[in-house]
Amino acid sequence: LGVAFDGDLKRRHLTSDGPFNSYTRAGLPPTPICNPGASALAAVLTPAEGDWLYFVGRGDGSSQFSLDLTAHNRAVNQYQRGK
Repeated sequence: LGVAFDGDLKRRHLTSDGPFNSYTRAGLPPTPICNPGASALAAVLTPAEGDWLYFVGRGDGSSQFSLDLTAHNRAVNQYQRGK
């Protein structure tokens, strides 16, 4: 999205063609897109136990986990859309 991207992802960004947009391009991007930190790797090796299928960021660094899409959509509305 470039240096002008402010972190607020909009629907128009999903259709804007570019080498890193996996919505408009098939295959892998031309370079790595991220590098996980040590805590992320540790979490993969020893995951929390639970039946969650969805998660959404609360905006404070924590996450809200949900068992089904209906609950997830409620959480998205609450934490991401402020409804």
